[in-house]
Amino acid sequence: MSYLKFIQYIYLIFSGFFLYDAFKKYQEGKELNDILLSIVIAAVAIGMFFFRRHFHNKYQKK
Repeated sequence: MSYLKFIQYIYLIFSGFFLYDAFKKYQEGKELNDILLSIVIAAVAIGMFFFRRHFHNKYQKK
């Protein structure tokens, strides 16, 4: 079960990818909705990182 502590960092990788995607779409002049979708997905991935990290730390203290 030690692999579960590394799973949370995958969310940071996904958020970095989607932030890069949003920047790339902005540079290409895509629509604002496409850019905002990538930013929202990146924000959700960052939120999931902190959510998983909180509960991982909570159960490690038991």
